[in-house]
Amino acid sequence: MDLNELNVYQIAQEIGENIWEIVKTWKYFEKETFGKQLTRAADSIAANIAEGFGRFHYSENRLFCFYVCGFIKTWLTKSFYRKLISEDQYNSILKSIDDLSIRLNNYIKSINNLSAVKEPQNDYPKLPEPLNDYLVTIV
Repeated sequence: MDLNELNVYQIAQEIGENIWEIVKTWKYFEKETFGKQLTRAADSIAANIAEGFGRFHYSENRLFCFYVCGFIKTWLTKSFYRKLISEDQYNSILKSIDDLSIRLNNYIKSINNLSAVKEPQNDYPKLPEPLNDYLVTIV
């Protein structure tokens, strides 16, 4: 499967683009102080999904998925309270984030199922028992 075929990635990209279109219309002060943070938070959603998708182990993929929606709701809510986005924009983006969260949880569950089937517990050789035979005492 290609990353661009992943539904959660497509939704995350769309959220980032929607935020970008809004922020680029703001005045200089709002863009510099607040817009950069909101845009980074929105763009990090797709970036973390992509980073996890490119990892070799399922556990690493899952870890990056846990990072996804943390900051965006905070910055989105602050931008609404500060009247930088309209109520319609706020509700629309929030709905997309909530939808993404549900789909992302399902994606994480599917990663868990794959890791239980395909990912070995460890690839390390077992050490002989007891180890006392191999310890050297320095006198």
